[in-house]
Amino acid sequence: MKQNLTKKQLRNNILKDLKEVSSRERAVNSSRFFKTGKGEYGEGDLFIGIRTPEIRKISKKYLGDLKLGDLDFFLHNKIHEYRLFALITLTYMYHRTGSIKDCSNRKEQREKIYKYYLENKRWINNWDLVDISAPKIVGAFLQEKDGDREGKDRGILYEFVESNNLWDQRIAIVSTYTFIKQGDFEDILKFSKLLINHEHDLIHKALGWMLREVGKKDEAVLKTFLEDYANKIPRTMLRYSIERLNEKERQKYLSM
Repeated sequence: MKQNLTKKQLRNNILKDLKEVSSRERAVNSSRFFKTGKGEYGEGDLFIGIRTPEIRKISKKYLGDLKLGDLDFFLHNKIHEYRLFALITLTYMYHRTGSIKDCSNRKEQREKIYKYYLENKRWINNWDLVDISAPKIVGAFLQEKDGDREGKDRGILYEFVESNNLWDQRIAIVSTYTFIKQGDFEDILKFSKLLINHEHDLIHKALGWMLREVGKKDEAVLKTFLEDYANKIPRTMLRYSIERLNEKERQKYLSM
């Protein structure tokens, strides 16, 4: 709902609403769950303890007032839930016609949001931030038709996979969720092979999750992959990928 607030009023109102639903106890639990200790993947991340559904409510409340530039304060913030608020809002903007006033059409709007996302990816630095946004922005943008071509060049995802940045790699992996839902498995199968020796369990889990989604769409494709790679991929990746198979099949692949 449009409220005609100044930029400062808008920011302060959002901050007030977010703080009102925060919880110190939940913040402590979140800090532990998202591995914020020294040497852990979320080292230094700060939480104030807000549930994601509450963040979604607040995002929808102010969606009509927010401009793309208003999200900088939240996305560049040291507080995790503020970054999550920015990314949730960005996904809503991407799929909401007219959310960026200076864009003449939906295509221009989506391209602007996609570029903003990539330009600011250094702040998309925990797995929940990636998972809630990458398929709905990066995956969605790359899947859309570009003129007469089916979809856009996905080379950026391969650059991310081949980088040494954990979060870039996870963005590439979970962005394929959008493709998988349309029956397009080529990229995730390639990524699963390219990252087969990756050392981090957050990559193993993401790959296993996406392979499980492949199995939901076409179990035969998943099984063909597993016949060749079940004895090569990390165990966590394997366990995630076979969750929806029957017990006999799960045991078969686990024993390979």
